Amino acid sequence: MDSIPVCNGKARASRLPAFGPWLGLLPFLLFALAFMLLPCGSILVGSFQDASGHFTFANIAHLGRASILSSFLVTIEVSAVTALGGTVLGFLLAYAITLGKLPKELRSMLLTFSGVASNFAGVPLAFAFIATMGRMGMVTFVLKSVFGINLYEAGFNLYSFWGLCLTYLYFQLPLMVLIITPSLDGARREWREASESLGASAFQYWRHVALPILMPSLLSSMILLFGNAFGAYATAYALTGGLLNLVPILIGAQIQGDVLHDPNLGYALALGMVAVMVLCIVAYQLLQRRSSRWIA
Repeated sequence: MDSIPVCNGKARASRLPAFGPWLGLLPFLLFALAFMLLPCGSILVGSFQDASGHFTFANIAHLGRASILSSFLVTIEVSAVTALGGTVLGFLLAYAITLGKLPKELRSMLLTFSGVASNFAGVPLAFAFIATMGRMGMVTFVLKSVFGINLYEAGFNLYSFWGLCLTYLYFQLPLMVLIITPSLDGARREWREASESLGASAFQYWRHVALPILMPSLLSSMILLFGNAFGAYATAYALTGGLLNLVPILIGAQIQGDVLHDPNLGYALALGMVAVMVLCIVAYQLLQRRSSRWIA
């Protein structure tokens, strides 16, 4: 009786073409080429061209204007405030659902909500805050009619710097929860038990053990939040209508506006934003690499 040849998995794998595993990456590579590499190349080329297409450094030199430097400063301030606030509040919230011994159902519900809220931005988010905390918003009306508190007479203004920061926190805080929760889950119980066996209090444990280990993760998360706020456009434009001198709004005015129409200067502004984002990504990767040594 003839024997039937057995074809094992290794033999089948050897017959696959060498480029087979790369086929799965093809859609991603095409997407990156179409929506990342080509636009970045267009920004880079346009930054060094004038309206006639001739090479020039004038657009880069114009980045030193007082109004443009002010826009970068305001954008950095908004990003820094919301990144810091989102990091602190998000860390406390993530700690409550991971190490705070809260019900597992609450953790699952909060993580689900965070996944949705972290992607809720743009015009819908601006409209939601206007309907809630605008001059005729629901919260504003209830505080004024029931408690006699007039937010706007007290100095609050949703369409100002701090109003925009408050709006940004809506998606910054849940994003921080999603980022830092795996790091808190990776905190080993043995660290706490070892510190307690040596007589350390809870404050000493967090001061000398937990926070130093989690610090790279916290800093990398804050950098990610900074970059997330730095590139936001639709929310700020829909909420403030261009009252705040933010870089993304200024880029839109240069490329699409009727008064400040200078596309090449807009490309130079975008190039400056790309440089800031690259620095954020590099710092994030370095800190993540360091935190991975402790959190596995």
